[in-house]
Amino acid sequence: MKNKCKCKYTSIGGQALIEGIMMKSPDKGSALAVRLPDGSIDITHMADKSIKDKYKILAIPVVRGVVGFVESMISGYKAMMLSADKSGYADTVDEETGKTEKLSSKAWTAIMGVAVVLAFILCFLLFMLLPKYAVEGLQWLFKTTFPEGVGPLIEQVIKLIIFLCYIVGVSFMKDIRRVFQYHGAEHKTIFCYEAGLPLTVENAKKQKRFHPRCGTSFMILMIIISVFFSTVVQLLFKGVYENSIVWALIKVAMVPIICGTGYEVLRLCGRYDNLLTRIISAPGVWMQRITTKEPDDSMLEIAIAALSEVLGDEDKERLLPKAQEETEETENNDDI
Repeated sequence: MKNKCKCKYTSIGGQALIEGIMMKSPDKGSALAVRLPDGSIDITHMADKSIKDKYKILAIPVVRGVVGFVESMISGYKAMMLSADKSGYADTVDEETGKTEKLSSKAWTAIMGVAVVLAFILCFLLFMLLPKYAVEGLQWLFKTTFPEGVGPLIEQVIKLIIFLCYIVGVSFMKDIRRVFQYHGAEHKTIFCYEAGLPLTVENAKKQKRFHPRCGTSFMILMIIISVFFSTVVQLLFKGVYENSIVWALIKVAMVPIICGTGYEVLRLCGRYDNLLTRIISAPGVWMQRITTKEPDDSMLEIAIAALSEVLGDEDKERLLPKAQEETEETENNDDI
């Protein structure tokens, strides 16, 4: 029995973790698949109710993007901590006894909490203050004042350069490279599902690893969209750009609007495949050459295990290898 290859749009998404992958479906919630130290695969289901289900006003366009972004940040943080714990990443080795010891949950939570706070501070300095001061430095260096609208444009270009340098830099770290490989496995497996192919390692391996609805594309879109909003604000409120602190606070206030708009644009790019959406997706897809790497078979197994947990019953029967084998066996018996 052959399956018809029918490509379709799906709202299933995922996130690469430490030695694992989280898949999320609007109907079946989220599931984590993590490779344990003994080589087995651990599956964990996460409670995944959205506040948008309770308050319908939060599900309107643009607003839903902001809510979804915040919720994905929270669930992503929890999933990352869980994967680090289950995979043994947080374990320490006693130098005297050579035994592996797990960090207590409180200690690991404290470490991750400090890391998150430091990350937010670093992001504020790198992406909110540094680009503005760099523009002021260029004006001082060339003894000139940029025309209105030019400053924010140069600022966003500098921000994009900082972002690119950061991504390229961390990609050389061994642990991050493995996360990027799991990122590639996530994309390949979702493409395999969208193509209507049985979810096997061999089928997933043949798929692309660059997906238009990727979080990398979302980050690039936010930077591009912020060029438009920053220029409009500067033109509407004369002189606001000259005050670095006020300008930084305005940019922070604009983040929800930029985030919500980026979500809607990315949603359209994932739903439609035409010249316009391909042009919009191009910068993010190009960036995925850095943020995704070719996965090995064991990583694809993890992605398939996670995706299998969030499929509907019909898709499970049609696409999972066990269901395929049972169907073929039944047909062979009927022929006999």
